Amino acid sequence: MPPLDPDAVVGCLLGQAVGDMMGLPAENLGPRRVAKLFPTFDRPRFLFGRGMGSDDTEHACMTAQALLRSGGDRHRFRRSLAWRLRWWFLACPPGIGLATLKACVRLWLGWPSDRSGVRSAGNGPAMRAAILFMAAGCPDEPDGTDNFYPLGYVPWIRDSTRLTHADPQADLGAFTIRVAAGIAAKREKHPLDNSYWWFWDGGLETWRESDIHRNLSAIRPAYEAGKSVAEFAAELKLTRGVTGYIAHTVPVAVYAFLRHPDDYRTAIESVIRLGGDTDTVAAITGALVGARVGKAGIPTEWLDRWADWPRSVAWIERLALKLAEGKWREAPQPAVPLAWWAIPFRNLFFFLVVLAHILRRLLPPY
Repeated sequence: MPPLDPDAVVGCLLGQAVGDMMGLPAENLGPRRVAKLFPTFDRPRFLFGRGMGSDDTEHACMTAQALLRSGGDRHRFRRSLAWRLRWWFLACPPGIGLATLKACVRLWLGWPSDRSGVRSAGNGPAMRAAILFMAAGCPDEPDGTDNFYPLGYVPWIRDSTRLTHADPQADLGAFTIRVAAGIAAKREKHPLDNSYWWFWDGGLETWRESDIHRNLSAIRPAYEAGKSVAEFAAELKLTRGVTGYIAHTVPVAVYAFLRHPDDYRTAIESVIRLGGDTDTVAAITGALVGARVGKAGIPTEWLDRWADWPRSVAWIERLALKLAEGKWREAPQPAVPLAWWAIPFRNLFFFLVVLAHILRRLLPPY
């Protein structure tokens, strides 16, 4: 199996968390309003100069914990992640997506974990996908449902995706992020030069006419033309903000990564300035760039202002280092302990802060 780079794993998880934190205060705002309310991004703006993570961070951490418990078995991974989603749902997380909500209800009502997803192409699978680059080299143990895929290791992506989303575009979006994270973690020449991007040229017939394939295919010509992230988003007609549609979120996040692969700050700022689903787009972008630059490449003044608990910076880093040991590939490992009893109280506090932000948005500057 390929060796695991601890710095890349830590950078991926922390990069996703910090991107989530920085993008959260601007969520659902248009680009003009973002520019008015947040002229600079010198620090988080969620809680008096400090920040917290949303479901983007939580899903990445749950996926990492499920990998630890998998023992390298994708079916055990899927079942572990399904149970984590069930209990996460009972803690009443604010801002849960409709498709994820329906899927969690299905899981509690007895739907099997390989058929609990609903027909949706939301962002949930992409939020869980970056850290799955670590499944490369693990046995797939294919079953009868895997003929849908032409490439190795993709079933791990399907096991994560189909827990909540059953639209084929969700599969391709999650697969794209998983591939991009694997390329980022290798830290070789510029990521766009890597041959794994062949599917943008029509390699996957199943998705040839889909929105996400069309938008992914626009990345290379836009990059070669020297377009900025904002210009690429405008080309996709996202001038009012990036939506929660995976066919919009993933191409924009990947383009920001390719345009600024070694500059975490600029990559994150460029996607937040677009408006819309800023926390998710920034979280995914942060996971990709973070996997490439490591913890040292994440601005210290942002990282030091993470104020969330029980998923603290120290806890996330401990989880990443446990994953990087690689023992879980051969035998199930204990999950990293988390103060689960505190999560409902944390979620209530988080919800009250979100309400305060909603009220603040009623006030100038407009």
